[in-house]
Formats: sequence, structure tokens, C-alpha cells
Amino acid sequence: MISSDGHARGATPVDHRAAIAVETARFVAALKDADSTTAVPSCPGWTLADLVRHTGSVQRWFSALLHARVQEPPRTRDVDLRLPDGWDGYADWLAESATVAAEAFAATGPDLPMWAWGVDQHARFWARRMLFETLLHRVDADLALGLPPTVDRPLAVDGIDEFLVNLPFAGSFAPAVANLRGPDRTIRFLASDGDGDWLVRLRPDGFGLDTSGTADGSADATVRGTAADLLLLVYGRLHRGAEVFAYDGDEDLMTLWFDNSAF
Repeated sequence: MISSDGHARGATPVDHRAAIAVETARFVAALKDADSTTAVPSCPGWTLADLVRHTGSVQRWFSALLHARVQEPPRTRDVDLRLPDGWDGYADWLAESATVAAEAFAATGPDLPMWAWGVDQHARFWARRMLFETLLHRVDADLALGLPPTVDRPLAVDGIDEFLVNLPFAGSFAPAVANLRGPDRTIRFLASDGDGDWLVRLRPDGFGLDTSGTADGSADATVRGTAADLLLLVYGRLHRGAEVFAYDGDEDLMTLWFDNSAF
């Protein structure tokens, strides 16, 4: 379902660069009057301060990669974070991180060839990846603060696609994905609120998103839910047992998937 410009085919196009600014602003707004020591249940062991620091750091590190136009895996993640001394400055620092990202985008066209750990070896990979890092951690903040974690549908559809198409390449930091294999077994993620149908094929040598467009609608196991809920499911922000999901088919296959697909 991926087109050459890094979007999900057939879906509403997403301006990843613009969406980063929007999602960061939503994150910043949620921080007003928040306690830095608030626990983040969806990121065990983290506080809200840890979450903000991580999100801004990722934006700044990806921006450094873009400015450097990296052509091979970076040897260090060191970057000048300009982190404020106290929590009072964290919200402004996070907002500034999105500005740093915007400056990097302005200096690098999306079609610029670059190294990336995923399938798309262009600068646009990093903007798309940054968007979903930002969006999911904004959701983490919402959950920590007792706010409803809403996700715009076009972003949810694109985010599911981005997750599934890149997951086979995530072994360096998610080694359990090596267990996602089988004798030509299939898992379908099906949006119940509109377009959105992803078929993952497990083979003896690995797995991947079936983009052939020839699938007949069947699968060995299927999960249905709204696009937003499916996005939160694949990222572990909603439990697979939540009532918002409907399942058909091989339960053991689903267990194999969810036990080994943590990103």
C-alpha cells in the first residue's frame, strides 16, 4: 500500500512535515499545568518529563541526520539538545524542537536520497518517522493526563502503513521481530470505518506487508477496528483484548504477532 512518495496508496495524502508541527502543538498544549513527575503508563518507568525529553530529542536528532544527509548508519546519537534546566522550560523547548525540524525540512527536499533504517531510502522517511514518533508520544501524554487520545483518521491510516511496512527492518532495536515467520500464514488488519486493509504475510524466512493488491480478502487471522484504534493497537497503546476490536481466525497466530511485534 506504499507509493513512491512514501504514502499509503489509496489513502488521503498526509503532509508529514506540516503534521509534525500540528502534533507537537497538541502535545505542548496538553502540558499546560501538568506535573513533570506524572507517570506515563504506556511507557513503563517514564515520567512526563522523560516523555517530553525523549520526543524533543528524537526530533532534534532526526533533524541532525537530515542536515548531514547521512548515507550510512550514524555512529553516534549525540546532538546538541539545548535542554532547559527545569520543567518550566520543557514545553517551550518541545515547541522549539518542532521549529528545529521545520528548518531541517526546509534545507532537505523529501526526495533527497539518504540512508534510512526502513524501506524508503529518502529524506521523506525521516519526516514520516518523526511524525509518528511525535503523534504516539502525544497520545502517551494524553493517556498519562487522563485525556481522550484522539487521532485524525488520515494520520491513523498512514501510521498503520508506516508501521507495517518498516517493521521487518526493525530487528536492530526490536529483535523479537525475527520470530515473526511461518509457513505462508497471513494476518489482516482491517479498518471498520473506511478504507484501510493491510495483509501481512509470514513466510519461513521472515514476514512483510503484502502490497501485490491481489489478495482475495481472506486471511488466516483478521482483526477489525477503526483506523485510529488499529494504530494504537499495533503500537501497544490499546490492549488486543479491548472491546473495540473484533477477531476472526487463528488465535495462536495473533498471539505470535502481538508477542513479537513491539516496536
